[in-house]
Amino acid sequence: MTLRTDRPSRAIALSLTPAAALCCLLILAPSAWARSAGTARGVRAPRVIVVRYAAGVTARAGGARASAAATNRPVALARTRLVRLAPGESLAGELRRLRARPGVSWAVPDYVAHASNALVPNDPGSGPAAGDWTQLQWNFNGPAGVNAPEAWANVAADGAPGGRGVTVAVLDTGVAYANRGRFRRSPDFSRYEFVQGYDFVAHDSFPNDHNGHGTFVAAAIAESTGNGYGLTGLAYGAHIMPVRVLDSQGEGEASTIAEGILFAVRHGAQVINLSLEFSAGVTASDIPELIAAIRYAHRHRVLVVAAAGNEGHAAIAYPARAPDVVSVGATTEHGCLASYSNDGSSLVLVAPGGGPDADLPGDPNCRPELPSGRDVFQVTFLGSSPRRFGIPGGYEGTSMATPQVSATAALIIASGVLGRSPTPDQITERLRATARKLGGGDDERLYGAGLLDAAAATAPTAAATIAG
Repeated sequence: MTLRTDRPSRAIALSLTPAAALCCLLILAPSAWARSAGTARGVRAPRVIVVRYAAGVTARAGGARASAAATNRPVALARTRLVRLAPGESLAGELRRLRARPGVSWAVPDYVAHASNALVPNDPGSGPAAGDWTQLQWNFNGPAGVNAPEAWANVAADGAPGGRGVTVAVLDTGVAYANRGRFRRSPDFSRYEFVQGYDFVAHDSFPNDHNGHGTFVAAAIAESTGNGYGLTGLAYGAHIMPVRVLDSQGEGEASTIAEGILFAVRHGAQVINLSLEFSAGVTASDIPELIAAIRYAHRHRVLVVAAAGNEGHAAIAYPARAPDVVSVGATTEHGCLASYSNDGSSLVLVAPGGGPDADLPGDPNCRPELPSGRDVFQVTFLGSSPRRFGIPGGYEGTSMATPQVSATAALIIASGVLGRSPTPDQITERLRATARKLGGGDDERLYGAGLLDAAAATAPTAAATIAG
């Protein structure tokens, strides 16, 4: 199936079919209205403007027109407001007018991100398999996996089994964390593993999942383990903070994601997982409110981990491309870069995401002529119902790779190998220094520092060399 949005958006839709490339081309084709706005760079712009005012300047003094007053509201970032255009108002014209005002620091369209798992092949793959978890979760325990069992042993010896005591915020489509109305908690989550989150889409305190993507991501981090049911989570002892910033179609505005980051930082998250991406045309100057929120997280010693993107481009998508973010690419069951995974000089490392190998001549692990490797598996929705759970096939992408890095960061923090309160830069350097080289060994644009190794990252013997 393919999930689409029926409102104007510059984001590609959350696609779960092998026709993703065609889907992306169709959605990225600019409409006449988007072209006239002059801001979308080939993607469609919304009718909401994010305005940042200079210190001491009010919204009225800064040029917010009366016609927009009813929809002019503040956001969490100081001196920043959202202005929704009235019918008939020109986005390009209003942007020019606001930017010309001396009291306005910047004004940008409220860009839309989308969940980046995007790619699901239509062939059955291995399918949901009964039996031992090791037969299904190759990404945790296979030759091209992250060495989860050894990592679990390391942190258990440190007195923090499964990353106990660390909080990871999952900013996504919500999480199946509680029974409420039509929603059900995933049967492989304990109600005790969640801390209070928030729904920035519905603006309430109940961030239930409306899609399944967020539940998958949260399960990769902290699915219940050792309970005789389902699969395992890499940091199964950590707490999850569910923060809903993407709607049921897997899309969310930059300002909403920024609010989610600020909430997570202010409510005690130590790691923030962003399994989402913006379309290729979106740059840092288009999403200043989100870049500011990421900087805020970094200043407050919170690590932000984000998906590199699934278009197979030679450039990392935002927000993963932003400074102070751990950008995560995806690899296959064969240890090759996945064909869909974006790469580039800002890539930090890779983790298992599943799917087909990229065509990289000379890389001994890449055999694109052979059948694709398996998907990644966790317990999440079966279909679209928030009441039915299982182990579906079809999840592959940098969205699946990213939470494995977030979980490993939680294990590093819990283990104490970098001290009691490591900085984001120290954790990032630990992840890089302990990653396993792939390809020819010097392929940093493709693989960053290499493949995530949770066991090496949590091993006490390596601490002295990278803890500075």
